Amino acid sequence: MENTDNLFEARYEKIWGFINSEQYNPMTVHDIAMLLDIHSGDMQMLYDIIGEMEKKGKIVLTKKGKIMLPEDQNLYTGTFTGNARGFGFVTREDSPFAEDIFIPAAMTNGAIHRDRVMCRITSQNGRHAEGEIVKILDRSMHSIVGTFEQSKGFGFVIPDDKKLADDIFISKANTLGAVSGHKVVVKIIKNAAENSKPEGKVVEIIGHINDPGVDIVSIIRQFELPMDFDEKVYKYIEDIPLEVSEEEMSGRSDYRSVQMVTIDGEDAKDLDDAVSVEKLENGNYRLGVYIADVSHYVTQGSPLDKAAYERGTSVYLVDRVIPMLPHKLSNGICSLNAGEDRLCLCCIMELDSAGTVLSQKIERAVINVDRRMSYTVVNSLLCDENSPYTEEYAQLLPQFRLMAQLRDILFEKRRKRGAIEFESREAKIILDENGKPVDIKPYERNLATSIIEEFMLAANECIAEYYFWLELPFVYRNHEEPDSEKVEKLRDILGGLGYYLKGSATHPKSFQKLLAQTKDKPEEMLIHRMVLRSLKQARYSPENGGHFGLAAKYYCHFTSPIRRYPDLQIHRIISKNLEGTLTENDIHYLDKNLPEITSHCSMAERRAEDAERETDKYKMVEYMSDRVGQCFDGIISSVVSWGIYVELPNTVEGMVALKNLTDDHYIFDEEHMSYLGEHTHREYKIGDSVRVKLISASLVTRTIDFEFTEE
Repeated sequence: MENTDNLFEARYEKIWGFINSEQYNPMTVHDIAMLLDIHSGDMQMLYDIIGEMEKKGKIVLTKKGKIMLPEDQNLYTGTFTGNARGFGFVTREDSPFAEDIFIPAAMTNGAIHRDRVMCRITSQNGRHAEGEIVKILDRSMHSIVGTFEQSKGFGFVIPDDKKLADDIFISKANTLGAVSGHKVVVKIIKNAAENSKPEGKVVEIIGHINDPGVDIVSIIRQFELPMDFDEKVYKYIEDIPLEVSEEEMSGRSDYRSVQMVTIDGEDAKDLDDAVSVEKLENGNYRLGVYIADVSHYVTQGSPLDKAAYERGTSVYLVDRVIPMLPHKLSNGICSLNAGEDRLCLCCIMELDSAGTVLSQKIERAVINVDRRMSYTVVNSLLCDENSPYTEEYAQLLPQFRLMAQLRDILFEKRRKRGAIEFESREAKIILDENGKPVDIKPYERNLATSIIEEFMLAANECIAEYYFWLELPFVYRNHEEPDSEKVEKLRDILGGLGYYLKGSATHPKSFQKLLAQTKDKPEEMLIHRMVLRSLKQARYSPENGGHFGLAAKYYCHFTSPIRRYPDLQIHRIISKNLEGTLTENDIHYLDKNLPEITSHCSMAERRAEDAERETDKYKMVEYMSDRVGQCFDGIISSVVSWGIYVELPNTVEGMVALKNLTDDHYIFDEEHMSYLGEHTHREYKIGDSVRVKLISASLVTRTIDFEFTEE
């Protein structure tokens, strides 16, 4: 069987190379067979290969049966991102950094959010293209989660994912006994047509929307997050030891005598990085960043590796963590627990007083962490002269002070080159024992969190630059320059708020200077978020493209292999290179597969972020649902054609819909992102401080509705 698979793959590669060659002209399957001297006994395999290519969207067949590349017919494969109002965008696979193709609502041809599709470009204006979907290659949503609503003789499901434009019709025979308020899983049995909604069949009832825990489970099912590991994985990890053996330490640098610590949040259990800093006699600093050697335990192609790859990343939901690796590894042998010998990959850098890396050692090592520290305690030791922890950690205090010095140097170095420093307004949602939200407050960042951020950034940059110049296959973390049209739109909005984006928008320093102007202003967080939205999303790639936001020429993710697959992939490359076992076959495998691996990891990251955002949003709605009728101070965070968004100090955001602007007829000014009352001349614009009353908070639609009040 394996030989047949290898033969199929070899012939697939040969035929694909031929179709992509400059000598190729569109021809039929029989033409290819004759030209490549394929015998009649091998014709079935040729048909299978061509069928597989067509299914994947790599080729298209003309009406005359000729095989062509999609782009030669102005066709492109990609992932469709839907919108609640029916339209969407296709992100191209052939050029993931190209501008997305806009698909009008009338041109989606039954495609729904996250489908893999083939589309044709129908018009092009500069970099901006508009198109239509001509074929759905793969349905990404095998099932849809939503809230069931009963009606006479039938029902319908309101999808939880608001990027799905249509409710789903459910005939009486396909309800599975669901009643109004049930969270259900639906399979589509008939796609949407021009004048009809999609039809579905309820295949599972998760529970009632008001039952404890159903909300988070529904979101887990919505994003198809794998919860449990299968039996093959648990069988595989049975043989993984609980302790590091002498044999495993052999051939590694021994840093067990170096004083080092882990610094994490109080509730963290997967500790994948430890740090040490010392001052050298020449006045320079030696910074050690020690990262758990996960690749030693997660071998390529193993059941454990396949499960980790499928997940792509750990997912941190409001009430639980869905780990990339089983707890035996993530909280056990891979976690850098204090007082225990652990295997790691380390990057030990010598830096001068300007933060320049003068030399680095990248090694396979064994370590033993001295203490497990928390951000709270380290921050108290460094910022409070009367810290209650001083006596307990007296032996470590000199090193913490050195860490703070080096952090300041590294931070200043990044600031000088133009790195954009965003202020975070992530919410920390406090739940009671039943999972009910009892408080919402912004996350606090402090000196200790900044120390770890700077040290991890330094290691990631150092590793990326070192491997770039080795010219080996690698995984980079790229962040492109922002789109000029988005930047111009941002300039217009900022101008209305009295702020100006000076200089070239292709240099991060322009954004850095803008954000400095907002320091301690009421609209600071709002402008930070507006700038963030105007920038592109960072992605993983086998090509180095630099990181715009960090103003870094080289960047990768090396420091979190317990919870991110790209870091694990990098560790494999580094380990094999250090061992001298990186073969030509390995390099060929990486060159061939890294584009797909990095694309998958970028998509897994998006999925995790979306799921995390959705759980936060749901809990915010639940928190506000007990406060209907109450009034709040807020700031206008966004103005759109369908309403005005208002953000409260606790980060909760809701909308004042047009229908609730009842004191006048308001005209939407798209250019200045504002509303102006026709008679009262009252204006609502981004950044305005307002007073609002909460009129509804719907758990079904996950929306919060306000109205303006004079109270």
